[in-house]
Amino acid sequence: MADGRVDADRLRRALVTAPLPRAADGRLVLAVDITCWLRPEAHTSPQRILCHTYGRGKDQHLMIPGWPYSMVCALESGRSSWTAPLDAVRLAPGDDAATVTAGQLRQVIANLVDAGHWQPGAPDIWVVADAGYDGPRLAFLLADLPVAVLARMRSDRVLRRAAGPRSSGTRGRPARHGDEFVFGDPATWGASAAATTTDTRLYGPATARSWNRLHPRLTHRSAWVRETGWLPVIEGTVIRLEVARLPSGAIPKPVWLWHSRVDLDAAEVDLRWQAFLRRFDIEHTFRMLKQTLGWTSPKIRDPEAADRWTWLLLAVYTQLRLARGMTTDLRRHWEKPVVAQRLTPARVRRGFRHLRTQTACPASAPKPSHPGPGRPTGRRNQHPTPPLQRAHRDTQQDTSNEIRYPTTPPHRFKDKPAAPPTTPGRSSELQDLHDPCRHHTMYSQRRPRPRDTQVEGRRPNSEPRARRNYVKETCPGTPSASRRYEPPPVHER
Repeated sequence: MADGRVDADRLRRALVTAPLPRAADGRLVLAVDITCWLRPEAHTSPQRILCHTYGRGKDQHLMIPGWPYSMVCALESGRSSWTAPLDAVRLAPGDDAATVTAGQLRQVIANLVDAGHWQPGAPDIWVVADAGYDGPRLAFLLADLPVAVLARMRSDRVLRRAAGPRSSGTRGRPARHGDEFVFGDPATWGASAAATTTDTRLYGPATARSWNRLHPRLTHRSAWVRETGWLPVIEGTVIRLEVARLPSGAIPKPVWLWHSRVDLDAAEVDLRWQAFLRRFDIEHTFRMLKQTLGWTSPKIRDPEAADRWTWLLLAVYTQLRLARGMTTDLRRHWEKPVVAQRLTPARVRRGFRHLRTQTACPASAPKPSHPGPGRPTGRRNQHPTPPLQRAHRDTQQDTSNEIRYPTTPPHRFKDKPAAPPTTPGRSSELQDLHDPCRHHTMYSQRRPRPRDTQVEGRRPNSEPRARRNYVKETCPGTPSASRRYEPPPVHER
């Protein structure tokens, strides 16, 4: 992870070329969200950002240092916990979430067009985002692409209607914004452009109302601080969704949505809020990556290594998604049996290890483990020695007359080794340096080991038996020498 390399661009193209899920009308629905790899104790890790976390205490929202990642996933239709991850980008300190996500979506959509998932004349691609994103700015940055943005807004927002016609005789510049539309004040809503009610199994009657051509009043602050001149007027449709009950029993609160398209009828309003409910499937993907596949388990210090680990897990998750129809359901006793296409990611991972007998091996045929027959008897070698090896062989010195000593201890040979012949005129100090038994003689004269530090299995206050016998028999000049010293045979290489 620290010194490896992952080709992220090639992985992006590979993830897009795989089969992707689509909505009921055949369009692609992409969900974007930010999930954090929390690293509160990694004080030396660079590029950490304070991440907004939820649910770590009763009514507590904490800011914890970590690495936030912007994910893009393709959503399925109907109730499912599967998504198709397509891209992941880590946010650096000072990055704007909408700007980074817009560049990320631009690259994903370009790859989708190259892979043939979208052609001219096909329905627009929907991008679904939560309240953490600035929906109008995201739509402004992607205005030149076949994309429609659907984002949730906070319940305390204030939008503006379109400016009315200018009355005659009015001085000054024309008005750019109309009356206010306050989400928390029903008196400012007025009549809705479309209204629909749908019966649901979990939430009861779901009522959706929409208001047409509403836009936020932008100022030269935050993400728009670098814009020069007049700021754009980004109009869209506001949808208010209200349900009768929640499965958890809590008090339901209305959900405000902003869509970048205008003049929607009742049927299109129903499709929008139902597509937004599918956005929560990406939360199951985050939980699968973190808790089951161990995305945030490694204690990685380098953020580039964290990026490589993230891409590997996205590839692993894609393999699990493509193996949904091939795995066998190894369900627990308390789990209900379902068809193969309705298996959850955890149940597919449970049976993924049994796919080895059903899939082909991408490796080549194994080589034989036994050596070949070799050259036939009586046939001469037809391959001459390379010139470089021949020149190296000719330049080697002839050392056949030199005396070589074995590397194995002398006491392991049957023949008794002897000292090299004495050279006339050589000093006694130089002669001792070439004495093979000099170190054994010194070893035999060492002081005995104390009784309290004896090694288990060794005789007390004595040297090893093999080395003591070797010194007695082979080293002349010692008090215990009892046999004559004989020269050893010359060992050839």
